[in-house]
Amino acid sequence: MNDINVLIDLYSKTSKHSNYQILPDKLSAIVGDNIKVQTRCEKERLRFILDNIDVKGKNIVDIGGNSGYFSFELIEAGANKLFYYEGNKSHADFVQLAAKVLEIENKIEVFNRYFSFDNELLNKKVDIVLLLNVLHHVGDDYGNPQLSLQKAKEEILKQLNSLADKTDILVFQLGFNWKGNRNACLFENGTKEELIDFVKAGVQSSWEIQAIGIAETNNFAIEYKSLNEQNIQRQDSLGEFLNRPLFILKSSK
Repeated sequence: MNDINVLIDLYSKTSKHSNYQILPDKLSAIVGDNIKVQTRCEKERLRFILDNIDVKGKNIVDIGGNSGYFSFELIEAGANKLFYYEGNKSHADFVQLAAKVLEIENKIEVFNRYFSFDNELLNKKVDIVLLLNVLHHVGDDYGNPQLSLQKAKEEILKQLNSLADKTDILVFQLGFNWKGNRNACLFENGTKEELIDFVKAGVQSSWEIQAIGIAETNNFAIEYKSLNEQNIQRQDSLGEFLNRPLFILKSSK
């Protein structure tokens, strides 16, 4: 089986978070139409990130990197090195092989394990960390399964703040439903305002909020725009995922 067929096979392996990200442009051009995925507006989120952060020459950690879209595209945008953490072996193997196919193995270091927020030791403070839609899975995909919902919220903030001495910039998203369970909503009314207030209050001693991106519709297309009085309102028609704010935080440590 050649490398392209192996990539297709790895990507198609079914898991809770499979088929979760589109392919980076260069890999998509090689693989063609053999991989199908429903986008979660990766390109639109990437555009907001690149509009607000200079990634050129930067060292970046991608926590819960899934099939590597953001890792690969940030390298394409000029990042120096990506440290990719992913507990799912099929995803990690996919990224390892994709890096080989794209001839950028020297740019991505793959760690097939869950990032340890309690005692992870990096060689030195990195420039940027991506933590996209990971922490609401505490007690499920990783961490103590005996947590209560309230304790899970406390753990989310603890883990978020633990990164402040490991990076200068954090790109962060959080889901509304603990463990992805609609019956375990982290916030009483499920609003963007509640989620934003939770983050603001919980990180004030460790982080400064540089920007908050909110998904808006523009001629049936999605764009992430800076937070304002209009787009802070929950828009049910967009679905739960696109109501998740996209935070850019700067360490105050």
